[in-house]
Amino acid sequence: MASRDIIVGIDIGSSSVRTVITRVFPEEEKPRIIGVGFANSTGVRKGVITDLEEATRSINESVEQAERTSGVAVSHALVSIGGNHITSQHSKGVVAVGRADGEVAEDDIERVINAAQAISIPANKEIIHIIPENYTLDDSKNIKDPLHMNGVRLEVDAMIVEGSTPFIRNLTKCFDQAGIEISDFVLAPLAAAKATLTKRQRELGVVLVDIGGGTTSLAVFEENNLIHTNILPIGGNHITNDIAIGLRTSIDVAERVKLEYGNALPREIGKKEEINLAEIDANEEGIVSRYHVAEIIEARLEEILTLANKELRAIGREKLLPAGVVLTGGTAKIPGIVDLAKSTLGLPAQTGFPMQLGGLIDKVDEPTFVTVIGLILWGLENENRSGGSTLGTKLTGTISNGFGNSIGGVKKWLDKFLP
Repeated sequence: MASRDIIVGIDIGSSSVRTVITRVFPEEEKPRIIGVGFANSTGVRKGVITDLEEATRSINESVEQAERTSGVAVSHALVSIGGNHITSQHSKGVVAVGRADGEVAEDDIERVINAAQAISIPANKEIIHIIPENYTLDDSKNIKDPLHMNGVRLEVDAMIVEGSTPFIRNLTKCFDQAGIEISDFVLAPLAAAKATLTKRQRELGVVLVDIGGGTTSLAVFEENNLIHTNILPIGGNHITNDIAIGLRTSIDVAERVKLEYGNALPREIGKKEEINLAEIDANEEGIVSRYHVAEIIEARLEEILTLANKELRAIGREKLLPAGVVLTGGTAKIPGIVDLAKSTLGLPAQTGFPMQLGGLIDKVDEPTFVTVIGLILWGLENENRSGGSTLGTKLTGTISNGFGNSIGGVKKWLDKFLP
């Protein structure tokens, strides 16, 4: 089996590490899932590596599980990157069209994107992605791809996504120790959006809210453009912690209570409904109110959604996204969260599920797998465009960190994430 037939995605989260191995068959439109791995994430807090050895162990456990299922040894992988160290800013680049006849060439596009990344960034930050949003050619605005068009002055509006240099290096060390080469870093909320959002949703205006264990990632799209992204330092683990404190029980029991009895809407729970903690853990005792648990969950989820709404207000999109909000991540499975999101954000809301692939789809058909499936879809499109191996080519536009080709292929970014 040729290595280029295999696409591997590894999603590093605060609560779990998920690995998906897929095989590409030329006669099939989408890759077939042949291996799935899962491990509890240790050594990672709020998306940031806190213990290299523990994080490496979690990666190895997840990868080995997927390898056993698939019979394929993993040597390369596309890896998600997140955490509240991620920041973004908008930038503009301007160049003169180089050819005498005024026709825009690949070189002109590369130069204008290169000009857009000539910005001041902190010493401990580096560029992860340069995302072209729109081009302007002389007086013609909102051009998606100016290649072969004619003009004199070419401009680009781009979003620059930056990450912490120490974090990126620590994450790379983990994979080096695991014996896996990172083929590409993909921002986690963009991968999640790739796996869940339709082109129509991106055109109308939509916000993806991916509630992970330690963080909540947001990605806002409008007119097929990514217009805002941010990662909030709060997630589903905070709900578990609140339940543990409120019920005076262990974190493990609190997590099971959240998953098995949780609801985001106390009004849907009878005030006399009870939970026997001894049925969850023999070492626990006591009867607790399920209504009280729902109150705890509602309070923390309202906080998360209110912070998301604050982000929308800051960019002038509060209650102004027709396609509404798409909720993903493990917390998105809590009953009642969709209705709570509708009332808190004043938008239509739904739970996002990953796009169907072939193979072991029953193992990944839930909101917690959207990011890792997005990595696979990213790799598949890169494969289709390059005609060669996905797992050795980086086209994200990383400039300074040494993880990608300088600028080549960056103009295709919008096609990859914003079809």
